[in-house]
Amino acid sequence: MTDEDKPVDDEALADEWAAALAEQDSPEEEEVQAAPLEKLSDRSMPMSAENSPNMDVILDIPVTLSMEVGSTNINIRNLLQLNQGSVIELDRLAGEPLDVLVNGTLIAHGEVVVVNEKFGIRLTDVISPTERIKKLG
Repeated sequence: MTDEDKPVDDEALADEWAAALAEQDSPEEEEVQAAPLEKLSDRSMPMSAENSPNMDVILDIPVTLSMEVGSTNINIRNLLQLNQGSVIELDRLAGEPLDVLVNGTLIAHGEVVVVNEKFGIRLTDVISPTERIKKLG
């Protein structure tokens, strides 16, 4: 008969658990103390021409630039009823500037222009980097 085939004695098992817990709670354990931490200091070097970051590394990273005329929320019932010629009212007035977004982040406002039969956008207001960071938080 192997150990697996023997019936489990609940009382013996309970005694084993009690002994294990008693060992764990024994006062012989050493007291845990916090490790001393050294004070952090700013060891960075001031920016100069020699140690400035190389911007060439990020200049070729592609980003998605999009223009948003406006937006609206509609329920699925109304969405399914749309067909050719339907008009959807947006949250923006005619003549208001469009939003210019890079990877979904607002960076500027502008107006639509046509140049050589292609649509474009003339930037009328560029959001400062400080304002962009404030909107992220």
